[in-house]
Amino acid sequence: MPAESAWRSSSSLAYASAAASKARSGARRICPESIDFLPPTAARTSSSVTTSIQDRLEAFRKQDRVQAGSLIISVFGDAVLPRGGRIWLGSLIRLLEPLGLNERLVRTSVFRLARDEWLVSEPCGRRTDYMLTPSGLQRIEEASRRIYASAAQGWDRRWRLILAVGELAAKDRERLRRALFWQGFGALDGDCFVHPSADLITAFDALVGEGLGGLLPRLKPLMAADAALGAAASDADLVHAAWNLERLAQTYREFVDCYQPVLAQLRDGASESGDENAFLMRMLLIHDYRRLLLRDPGLPDVLLASDWPGQRARLLCRELYRRLLVPSERHIDAHLRLADGRTPEASPRLLARFQDADPLRGAA
Repeated sequence: MPAESAWRSSSSLAYASAAASKARSGARRICPESIDFLPPTAARTSSSVTTSIQDRLEAFRKQDRVQAGSLIISVFGDAVLPRGGRIWLGSLIRLLEPLGLNERLVRTSVFRLARDEWLVSEPCGRRTDYMLTPSGLQRIEEASRRIYASAAQGWDRRWRLILAVGELAAKDRERLRRALFWQGFGALDGDCFVHPSADLITAFDALVGEGLGGLLPRLKPLMAADAALGAAASDADLVHAAWNLERLAQTYREFVDCYQPVLAQLRDGASESGDENAFLMRMLLIHDYRRLLLRDPGLPDVLLASDWPGQRARLLCRELYRRLLVPSERHIDAHLRLADGRTPEASPRLLARFQDADPLRGAA
């Protein structure tokens, strides 16, 4: 459906925008001690902006083309949803302006998202709030379960298969392949789609949502256990046949290369980015990471190489996000408004994101 273009942007990763700005204060509604990993002795009074953060923000600004709709969905999922899932359009424009998104672009992108049934509007006097539709909320919550997971899921060593039974028209086969690709399924030839852990009921429901419900009578869902025959192909062989992970691995490496300097400087504690820049970096971090996960089939670690770069990217994203959370929430407190002028408080569930121990602390 057209809405997926906003969620599934295929452009290369963009890492950051905007010039240095003054830190802004606001009510602290998140307890910093529970999520801030800076050493107790680190300086916390500097308002200077680190060079690496400036570089990434400026790089985002200089893009020839910004997928504004996709970025707005990331902002809704990460910053707006924990505060009730709605925001005044003028407030959204103000929050995104430092990333180089002008008012016209934000308005146009929001209207398109509403047309594509991601967002719905609700007037309040002369102002208008926007919130997620039920279907938009469902899609964001499904993605959020992967984005904010503290670790990769385990595996029950059973494969999920979807078989195309009988002949399919070439157009239908391609639509089916693409729809299942976005759910993480790999393809074996043209009639068998495979995944190690996907929920088959959810997969079929998603096909209906994609307008492919008419194909369901031609599809056979199966779960298969390994017969463990000595001469048979291995799980690694199956992964190699069903997915080409080389490009994804390279994109993960680029993600780590671009965000590692930011994390290193925040670990150092010699300077802070300021509340606004912490917010901007948090949005871009999650936006880039979300787009990576959209292309990642979500294979369990046991099926991946021991040096799979997605593991490093997940750990880096987790620590950097939690370091940015407190100052970025101060900025949201100061600038996120509803049409009636209120600032909704953050849900305690915000603290559950990446909530386990920080495995990168003290790493080189």
